[in-house]
Amino acid sequence: MTSTVYIAKTVYGGDGLGRLGDGRVVFVPGAFAGEQVKAEIVEEKKHFVRARLVEIVEPSKDRTGTGECPVPGMVYANLSRKAELAAKEEQLKGFFERARIGVESGPVRLGGDGALNYRNKVVYHFGTTRRGERVLGYRREPSHEIVDIVQDPLARPEINAALGEIRRNAFALLTQGAAAVRRDVGSAGNLTVRWSRASGVKWWIGEKAPTGIVMKEQACGKIFEVPADGFWQMNPDVAEAMYAAVAEEYARGAAVAPDVVDLYCGVGVLGLTCRPPRLWGVESGKAAVEFAKRNAAALGRPDARFSMDQAAHAVRRLPLGARTTVIVDPPRSGMEPGVVKALLRGKAPRILYASCDPATLVRDVRALGGAYAVKALKWFDMFPRTARFETLAVLERKGANG
Repeated sequence: MTSTVYIAKTVYGGDGLGRLGDGRVVFVPGAFAGEQVKAEIVEEKKHFVRARLVEIVEPSKDRTGTGECPVPGMVYANLSRKAELAAKEEQLKGFFERARIGVESGPVRLGGDGALNYRNKVVYHFGTTRRGERVLGYRREPSHEIVDIVQDPLARPEINAALGEIRRNAFALLTQGAAAVRRDVGSAGNLTVRWSRASGVKWWIGEKAPTGIVMKEQACGKIFEVPADGFWQMNPDVAEAMYAAVAEEYARGAAVAPDVVDLYCGVGVLGLTCRPPRLWGVESGKAAVEFAKRNAAALGRPDARFSMDQAAHAVRRLPLGARTTVIVDPPRSGMEPGVVKALLRGKAPRILYASCDPATLVRDVRALGGAYAVKALKWFDMFPRTARFETLAVLERKGANG
């Protein structure tokens, strides 16, 4: 069934949201706020439906094109940059408003405006067309079709400059190598390319990078070593703004809470850039912890204590007293309930919560709401042209001095 729908807003994820004549909410990928579209219902749920964009009857003044996204996930490829940023900020505000969480200051966006060629890491998948041609690129969901990528509009220029040779070498391994090599490469299924200013371009096939490949990254004027398959923010320019914001917020409250407990610490970047007198870091990955210790030693902080553990277990033994600033940068799933409970039991005056998912951020902030208030909200367009962004929520304990 095809219906004419007015799109009232662009929601998190990039879909346009409207209502059908019977009042049901409809989500239309590819449609933007302010547009009148024709859409065909493709999925019906109890409280909403999903539809396929058939025709743009009245386009938004912010629409810049109508073509298919050049790369899967580029949901804002046909929207002006200004409108994309406005939509993301409204989405973030909406999460907090719907949860009825007050925010004293913000949201404020920090970081640059670059929209393309920012990714320092890309993961491509191998595939074969119906004509038997080899392809290497992104997987389009839900069809799993591989979109061949010869030049990547999201990847760093340095990666694109090397991509032709990388593709030739990878395809040669698939077609000309020994049988065992061809089998191993084919079963690996994907290829990763990574770049940093200090280390240049590195690439490998399969999930794990070859032993010994180390990337040197920079944050707030400091060099950090990272295992090639370890985590580092994909947009180095905007990441720099986020790291600086965390350090600035820590400094703002350091007189009251000078010590730092850094949960989900990775290779130690957030805690170490704050330069606290005492630092405890926790990460579940063995390699990340080893590199955090290496980075601490290289930066003149051998006294920093980094340990491998699940945050929910480690938080029971860490100092969460009145002199502690807690930094959390969890995965998209957010903090485990045990971490939230420990923070509520503790007396830490401040929590600096970095998040890549506003839904789990709001869930956790709401759970902490009896003890903490949101003093500031800052966001970073870490992934331009895609649906995602990063947020920093500054939480202060209610009744705490300073």
